[in-house]
Amino acid sequence: MRFCDLGLTDPLLKALQEVGYQTPSPIQEKSIPPVLQRRDLLGCAQTGTGKTAAFALPLLQLLQQKPAPKGGRPVRLLVLTPTRELAAQIQECFENYGKYLGHRSVVIFGGVGQQPQIDALHKGADILVATPGRLLDLCGQGHISLKELEFFVLDEADRMLDMGFIHDIRRVIKLLPAKRQTLFFSATMPEEIRKLAAGLLTDPVEVAVDPVSSTVEIIEQKVLFTDKNKKRDLLLYLLEDKAVTSALVFSRTKHLADRLAKFLKKNGVAADSIHGDKSQGARLRALGDFKSGKCRVLVATDIAARGIDVSGISHVFNFDLPDLPETYVHRIGRTGRAGQEGVAISFCTAEEAEALWAIEKLIGKRVTVVENHPCPASQPIPEPPKPQPKAQPKSKKKHDKNKKNLQKALKKVEETKQKQEKRQQTQKEYPSIDLDAFRDEAPAQLPMPSGGFSSDVRLPGWVAARSGGSAKKEKAAPTPKAEQPEQERKAEPSAQSGKKGKGKKPARKSQTQQPQPAKEKVKKEVFLQPQEDDRKVGTSSRSRKRREPVWIPVNDQPIVTRPQSYFIEPPKETEPEAEKTPKKKKKRRRKPTQKSKTTGGTQ
Repeated sequence: MRFCDLGLTDPLLKALQEVGYQTPSPIQEKSIPPVLQRRDLLGCAQTGTGKTAAFALPLLQLLQQKPAPKGGRPVRLLVLTPTRELAAQIQECFENYGKYLGHRSVVIFGGVGQQPQIDALHKGADILVATPGRLLDLCGQGHISLKELEFFVLDEADRMLDMGFIHDIRRVIKLLPAKRQTLFFSATMPEEIRKLAAGLLTDPVEVAVDPVSSTVEIIEQKVLFTDKNKKRDLLLYLLEDKAVTSALVFSRTKHLADRLAKFLKKNGVAADSIHGDKSQGARLRALGDFKSGKCRVLVATDIAARGIDVSGISHVFNFDLPDLPETYVHRIGRTGRAGQEGVAISFCTAEEAEALWAIEKLIGKRVTVVENHPCPASQPIPEPPKPQPKAQPKSKKKHDKNKKNLQKALKKVEETKQKQEKRQQTQKEYPSIDLDAFRDEAPAQLPMPSGGFSSDVRLPGWVAARSGGSAKKEKAAPTPKAEQPEQERKAEPSAQSGKKGKGKKPARKSQTQQPQPAKEKVKKEVFLQPQEDDRKVGTSSRSRKRREPVWIPVNDQPIVTRPQSYFIEPPKETEPEAEKTPKKKKKRRRKPTQKSKTTGGTQ
């Protein structure tokens, strides 16, 4: 397929011929048609696959189809990138691809003065390429308006997440109009990136060139095991090879990048460093020397290396293995671009073995180990853990046993549920009894709720005496002393208290208390013991003992019901308060002073 088959206009095709592009890359072939149809796009592609042209070419054509509004050049296309170098590179691509269209582009980023960028914005810009921090600063100052924005591109989203720009991205999104076309590109697709894309895109077309986090197959990958203090000498030894025409060395920290560059310069190697602490001018000079060939080795950190699009890098050296295996993919992607061959060499110590295992797990193959070199490791390198065998299924006997135990447990649960339902039904079948209706009847004629009559009824003494029984034989069950009123406990005869109460005298009454009139005896308790028919309705004796009572009112009196027995408590009567007599004031004795004590002692 050729670029003309993708529906691009003649000015764009002419510019592509001058740049030297002949056939589109896979990401360009899959992305350009849906973007021209004004669809949102979610692209997953590695660095160096041509994704900048994949979104720049169709967006330039869409800008050309709709002329700019009169009264100036408002920002209609915004490209957000994580680093300064990548922003400058993307703006350069827009200028090269759209040189015959007449669009104006401006790039803004931090690390340099604001005034030149503000002056360029006031002249008008159709395309704005920016980093998040500087964009928010100038928007807050009122120098940038995004009300007329039509297209928004978020590039290198995974690197923005690693650099902590996620909150700035959300602030930028709030400034954008709701009606827009959004293109979202990332080299990897972790869960957080997918969540961000879901809230940003509307029915997007997903484009993935290679499997997520897969490496370029044409890159030759090697690993050399060494010690930490031998890494510099090993790097110097490998750079003596004439095949290393242009090398990019990755270090984990900025200070290490500066120290490595100085070490290589002392030993006659043309080297320079690039990282975030350097000024923008120094970074541009180092990058320009590296592109022109004046600088043979460029030492960089991971963040600064994003956006370094230099063709012809023959070797990539991982001086320190990265913490994240995905970062390894970004590093080695700087070589082997545009179908060229490349070599990636990593230095690994015993402490970094786990990081190497994670990388091999991600790329799906073992990295070739080079053993013959002058700086071998003094400690043995641990071997990667062997994959654990899959858990075998349990035997059929154990499975059957577990199945039986489960059935037993379910059966028990069902039985317990049925018992609870029976108890609830039993409580409903026993309504409260009005004992006043049975005062004049014989005890043996009391009807039971479940049918039949009870022959064993215990009633209070006054009911038993009426029916001709003996009050002593048919005594009511004793009420706990705490529940009896105070005066009634005093008036109880000694016969009820047993042998212990024989020798006791009644308590004296105070002179102030007036004699109270005799009270009528009140019903205490009634126990109904049913026959066999009634016992069948209830539950076992054990469950009856454990049952908690249920309170039901009977004739404005509380009644405690159980499946087989009934208890009535009399209403508590308030006693008349005794007349209070004024208390006599006690005379206080004066304590003898210390002087009187001494005089008494001498006498």
